[in-house]
Amino acid sequence: MPEFDVDLLIIGAGPAGLTAAQYGARANLKVLVIEQLAPGGQAALIDVLENYPGNVELKGSDGSTIAKPRTGFDLMQDMYSQAKTFGAAFLSEAVNELKQESRIFTAILASGKIIKAPAAILATGAFHRSLDIPGEKIFSGRGVSYCATCDGAFFKGKKIFVVGGGDAACDGAQYLSRLSPNVILVHRRDRFRAQPALASRVMQNPNIEVRFNTAIKEIKGDKKVNSLVIQRGGETHEEAADAVFIFVGMVPRSSLVSQSGLQAKLDQEGYVVTDQRMISSVQGLFVAGDVRSGSFRQVVVAAGEGAVAAHCAAEYIGESNR
Repeated sequence: MPEFDVDLLIIGAGPAGLTAAQYGARANLKVLVIEQLAPGGQAALIDVLENYPGNVELKGSDGSTIAKPRTGFDLMQDMYSQAKTFGAAFLSEAVNELKQESRIFTAILASGKIIKAPAAILATGAFHRSLDIPGEKIFSGRGVSYCATCDGAFFKGKKIFVVGGGDAACDGAQYLSRLSPNVILVHRRDRFRAQPALASRVMQNPNIEVRFNTAIKEIKGDKKVNSLVIQRGGETHEEAADAVFIFVGMVPRSSLVSQSGLQAKLDQEGYVVTDQRMISSVQGLFVAGDVRSGSFRQVVVAAGEGAVAAHCAAEYIGESNR
């Protein structure tokens, strides 16, 4: 095979990429992880990560065991440190293009640097979907947010709206309810699609008002958000607001393998299609985490997919070298 810079190139450092890095390095591969932002991805923004197995602090001065869930940020930092300890290298930069020629992948970085590898794992995750309504872009960062743990502290005691009906919306509303007694969660449908346990807590939280069959049509303000145009049924009204946190789904970061010569197979929503071994339609390209089609979008699943992707990539590299 031609010479290359690393054995395994991993693009993205969320839970899938970090786990893949650990497993790849433990398989004695030269692993490079490229991440444009800080390690951890969306998982690092989770306030209380209570459903990741073993992600607890064990306390009890009397000998008892008390499970206290840690934050997503804490877990991601541990995973990052663990991958580095096993020998994975990390590079903070954007990948502008990913190509393949003669079974070798070439990643062209924003700096112009070129990285070559015989196998690659795409673990780029997904980004927040917007409402695409008037005022949303204008007031982004000035009362419009997509991250409760990032911006919630700015609105302590204020009137906060949360939009969405999935896990992220319920988790965000729960977090914000500890900062303000006036949180309004609006959802366009008549029921949540979040996990029942999360939905139940929201419904029972005295600091959260839930409004089903409700949509926000416009965000208004001057220097910051001060009101929302809200539609419920056939009626529309304007209501005072200090902030609106939007959690209405994700968009897969699959452009590297859909808008290039690779042309990996995608599903109707733009997620990359793989088999159970995380193998895409492009030879040598493995996919894990939220960017993968059919993935149950949970941290534990992303980590498992990252482990499978790295294991199968190691087998692929070994077979290619024979």
